Amino acid sequence: MTTGRYKEPLPFGSDEIPSSKGVPARALIVAGVPAEGAYRMGRRIELDLAEPGQASAGPETVLEIAQQVLGETAGERAAGRLRSLAELEAIDVPLIVLIGGTTGSGKSTVAVEVARRLGITRVASTDLIRQTMRAFFSPAFMPSIHYSSFEAGQAVGDEVTGDPTVAGFVDQCRHVCVGAEAAMRRAITENWSMVLEGVHVVPGLLPTELEGALVVQVVVEVRELEAHRLNFHVRDAATGGVRGVKKYLDRLDEIRRIQSHVTTRALREHVPVIDNVDLEGTILEILQVVLDAAGRSTTPGRNAAAATRTDG
Repeated sequence: MTTGRYKEPLPFGSDEIPSSKGVPARALIVAGVPAEGAYRMGRRIELDLAEPGQASAGPETVLEIAQQVLGETAGERAAGRLRSLAELEAIDVPLIVLIGGTTGSGKSTVAVEVARRLGITRVASTDLIRQTMRAFFSPAFMPSIHYSSFEAGQAVGDEVTGDPTVAGFVDQCRHVCVGAEAAMRRAITENWSMVLEGVHVVPGLLPTELEGALVVQVVVEVRELEAHRLNFHVRDAATGGVRGVKKYLDRLDEIRRIQSHVTTRALREHVPVIDNVDLEGTILEILQVVLDAAGRSTTPGRNAAAATRTDG
């Protein structure tokens, strides 16, 4: 093994939570505890561990403190998620989180934050994989990868039946997913955990059962048209107009048709679909999907995410 799964392993054992400093706020935040409550809980556990003869905080202690700080229902939920985090930490294989979603869905922002909270130091984008492939394959040999995902319909011939926008997009995805799968297998070989995000992370086109890894897949969407439109304006302001908002707004209909196609495939493949109406809520939902997968996974390489559906 060249590296561990996390830069900073979450400080949990299978039965107890050993720590001289209690449960760090980061782990509690991953468990869905608001920042203020996370600090208060962590401080209470730290004080409890300072008592003579207290070397670790057991589940009952954590549950009691969580209920006192957060209330009975929220405390039980937080304690349960902490147990799930312990199960995730106990899985001795890389974690690969696949986050798909169309242009403007906010998947890249979500992916970076999910990776940070899980302690994963590697985030890969299928856009970069596509750009790399463009340097090796000419437009004459592989035309669809030389277009934006929502413009790839221009690369397909008139003989294509159905929506050419979707047909071109799927053709591009099939090419890019060859490189994406190679990145996943490389992560397993090197024992890396990683988050792989991108419009090309389409359910059914990438393997979700790989020996030696826990693979968890979700799709992020923006169901409301106006919210989707607003996302491009926000991104334009945040990037100083680098990505040209008009281009995306002019092709919003094509982008939305691709989103519909990806969502349909996700539901068919039993992949969770999360409506990204609130960044924090979306992150917590994805973290819950990961924790649920870890709890259900009993053998390396088993993908448990496919059994869960999140309606947002």
